[in-house]
Amino acid sequence: MGALSWAVADGRAGEVDLSGLGAVLACRYDDDEPGSPWTFFVYVDDRGSSSQREALALILTGELGGTPREQFPWVWKKSHLLGWAPAPIEIEHKPSRGWFTAGEQVSVRMREPVHDQEPVTCVIPGHHRSGAELVADLLHVEQNPLSFEFRGRCGYQSTFEYSSGADQ
Repeated sequence: MGALSWAVADGRAGEVDLSGLGAVLACRYDDDEPGSPWTFFVYVDDRGSSSQREALALILTGELGGTPREQFPWVWKKSHLLGWAPAPIEIEHKPSRGWFTAGEQVSVRMREPVHDQEPVTCVIPGHHRSGAELVADLLHVEQNPLSFEFRGRCGYQSTFEYSSGADQ
């Protein structure tokens, strides 16, 4: 169970500029379940126009193709998309003390780096980039059937890069 956030520093989908927008994904999967299927909900930045919000949703659900089809396990594994919706997205990816929210449905606050921890990775590519394992003060999701809250759990912060794969 968890939540992921993206703050688009510079990007576009075709002619649609996505720079300055954000997105959040609330999810659950279980490695003990055959195929570890994902259940997820996508929140897109309500500051964006309808075309910007739709582009963010299509990227994060893998419907636009490109590297997300290889990088997002909720796209290349069996999964259940609960839906997507605009929400007020706030993201502060401050090193070692970041936080993000998607309306009242998702709230994540990181406390500090994990001390004396061996490097940990997950199935989401991007860990080859510089990143940090962190302790979460709060991970709260309220989007039925994804409703959970944890404190003091591990998180990961890194930059990522996605592409349609087409020369641009």
